[in-house]
Amino acid sequence: MDIKLELVAVPVTDIDRAKAFYERIGFHADHDITVSEEIRFVQLTPPGSACSIAIGKGLTRMTPGSLDNMQVVVADIEEAFADLKGRGIEVTEIEDMPWGSFVYFSDPDGNGWAVQQTTPRARQDPEETD
Repeated sequence: MDIKLELVAVPVTDIDRAKAFYERIGFHADHDITVSEEIRFVQLTPPGSACSIAIGKGLTRMTPGSLDNMQVVVADIEEAFADLKGRGIEVTEIEDMPWGSFVYFSDPDGNGWAVQQTTPRARQDPEETD
């Protein structure tokens, strides 16, 4: 039996501001549906990902900004760092750990994200970095 993670709710205060932020970092807006006065569903998907996020109204009881350490994976952390900076995102410097290289950022509500290159830069084959 396969079990696939396909959607994670991200609690936000201002749906339109959050949607614009996630689109700015490259997420694709798949759906934006107002079901009723109590429910608005916005689904956004990172490029190349099988899992999306959902922001909106009436989707979760989590407090906006309470989601910590959502993680996405990239092939090149230096490229991801430069791309996020180029999009005007406040991002940490690259941190190298034994299990990968990381940068971190938060959305406008403070929900925390980690971007990981699974092969630490220090362990890459020198020919791969040319």
